[in-house]
Amino acid sequence: EVQFVEAGGGLVQAGGSLRLSCVASGFTSDDDYGIGWFRKAPGKDREGVSCFRSGAESPYYDDPVKGRFTISSGNAKNTVYLQMNSLKPEDTAVYYCAVGPCDSWYFQWNHWDQGVQVTVSS
Repeated sequence: EVQFVEAGGGLVQAGGSLRLSCVASGFTSDDDYGIGWFRKAPGKDREGVSCFRSGAESPYYDDPVKGRFTISSGNAKNTVYLQMNSLKPEDTAVYYCAVGPCDSWYFQWNHWDQGVQVTVSS
């Protein structure tokens, strides 16, 4: 069973910053598996945000977050952080930590947690 411990999220004004953290365990780390986040806003489809895999050339970032969000790995195994800067109201969503195939151009999550709310006020 895949388990997650996610922290962060909350309410911030536009232009502000938040950091999410996630520790994932209980999954078989295939060669192409990484850890990251997708998000779901009301009335919108799920959107892959970012993922990190140590063997990938670079992390994956969805176009709307490039240059504003940074994903990094922690010292502990299967720990990742998502630093979100210059937040915009359109970043408001539930952010889900997830694992799945990941490379610099895609993220196919197949296990995820209950999510945390990120709300950006204008």
